[in-house]
Amino acid sequence: MSMSRRSVLIVGVVSAATAILPPFICAEASAANLAARPVQSKVSIWVNDQQHDLDLDTRTTLLDVLREHLHLTGTKKGCDHGQCGACTVIANGQRINACLTLAVMHQGSKITTIEGLGTPDNLHPMQAAFIKHDGYQCGYCTPGQICSAVAVLGEIRQGIPSHVSPSLSDAPQLNAQELRERMSGNLCRCGAYSNIIEAINEVAGAKA
Repeated sequence: MSMSRRSVLIVGVVSAATAILPPFICAEASAANLAARPVQSKVSIWVNDQQHDLDLDTRTTLLDVLREHLHLTGTKKGCDHGQCGACTVIANGQRINACLTLAVMHQGSKITTIEGLGTPDNLHPMQAAFIKHDGYQCGYCTPGQICSAVAVLGEIRQGIPSHVSPSLSDAPQLNAQELRERMSGNLCRCGAYSNIIEAINEVAGAKA
């Protein structure tokens, strides 16, 4: 019995669909199973000179660990995309966006949050300078700003250049241009930028 071209095409399409569908169905079921059963991992992390041993979903960000597990709410969740800098903390001496890094990546790391820099009775010099120069305004972005400012002074003192440093080999100068570039990842809708520069300069003992 002869088959028309139309019949051959229909048979081919049905056969192809039968062969292709099962892998997609399996992949969807597998993804659903992964979502239902998150992978847990034990993480030991130092935060503000205290060790914390945690059992975490491997997808948990450092920011969520600080806020939801350790209840250190000074570190703010702003954009949650690494663009505003409100979640800035210091990890092993380097500033990072806590929303962009997973907690499991910081096994054994030493994390410093705004709570670890100082207390109301014993302020860090940068905290005191922000208050003196009105560098906080509404205050939401301030914890990230202060942590970043502390790290910025460390970068300059270590001789780490920025995009506006005139030389990659000479020590960067502590001036307004350098500070603005280095602090550009911390956004403030209140516009306290000039006050923040004054606060950093006071702590550094320099004039912009």
